[in-house]
Amino acid sequence: MNKNHSTNFLHKTLVIDGHFDLLMDVQIQREKGRTKVIETDYYPRFMEGGVNIIVASLFVDSSFLPEMGLRKALGQVSALYEEVRESPDKLMICFNGEDMNTAKQLNKIGFLLSIEGAEPIGTDLSLLRVFYELGVRNLGLVWSRRNAVADGSFFHPTKEGKKGGISSFGVKVLEEAARLEITIDVSHLNDEGFWDVIEMATKPVIASHSNARSLCSTMRNLSDEQIKAIAKTNGVIGLNAASMLVGEDDERSNLETLMYHLDHLVKVAGIEHVGLGLDLCEDFMKYISPDDLASLPRKPFDVIKGHQSIPKLVEGLMKRGYSETEMEALLGRNIQRIFMK
Repeated sequence: MNKNHSTNFLHKTLVIDGHFDLLMDVQIQREKGRTKVIETDYYPRFMEGGVNIIVASLFVDSSFLPEMGLRKALGQVSALYEEVRESPDKLMICFNGEDMNTAKQLNKIGFLLSIEGAEPIGTDLSLLRVFYELGVRNLGLVWSRRNAVADGSFFHPTKEGKKGGISSFGVKVLEEAARLEITIDVSHLNDEGFWDVIEMATKPVIASHSNARSLCSTMRNLSDEQIKAIAKTNGVIGLNAASMLVGEDDERSNLETLMYHLDHLVKVAGIEHVGLGLDLCEDFMKYISPDDLASLPRKPFDVIKGHQSIPKLVEGLMKRGYSETEMEALLGRNIQRIFMK
């Protein structure tokens, strides 16, 4: 299938990237005096790639923790609201799956807020309600570090003490999130915490940006048992295009290997439990703290070169024989289902 075919298909279907860290960049650029950062730097790429919805994560770099976690996260939320105010004809905030349809119909890019690592709420459970009112609908309990809720999974073996599962405060967070109808995201969670979440889950669980551990052995990826467990909750796993989660080395970190991950996730979980969570990172490498960068086994890069390259992913799906209905599910409808009222 040629690029024109894949591009035409993308214009017809809803395309959701279930994990993107752009708000960290947007906030920093705005602090330097820029406006309309998304419209200028990202909107053209989204449009070229056929993207309709971005699940925009609130990520706080380790260098700001613990004192600045809440402030940085709220600053990122404020930055998004200002960007939407400045570009109302192109951008909107989504609070649920129905809003995603509206964004598509209005030819706008919709943003649904997510927290990546519960550090912004510290140990104050009431702040979760505050973030909900601001639009947060997805909660990644941890990044690859320990917080008051749980322990993160490192990208490679790291010297540490005894690992923990979900803390007593974390149990309260899970209960409050369920009450507020905030989806729990297990990407970056260690195995002990993962199984705690599955045991306590009363609603669909997602891994917004994780691949198959059987194909790339980092603990950030999911075992087949974990993949099946997420599917059993009626949840979704988002395919991750970050090189370290795709291949065991840089040479094997390519689009073809990424497609093997997708095929494996579909085989193990079922077509209705797989989506996109591309976790494109090259724009943000300049912001990663030296300590965090040093903790990585190798410098990450994007297997898919920007959102404008999503048509190449669609071409790969077509070559593998996925039907249009299956591609619609993989590219957006599965993730949208999680956030429907």
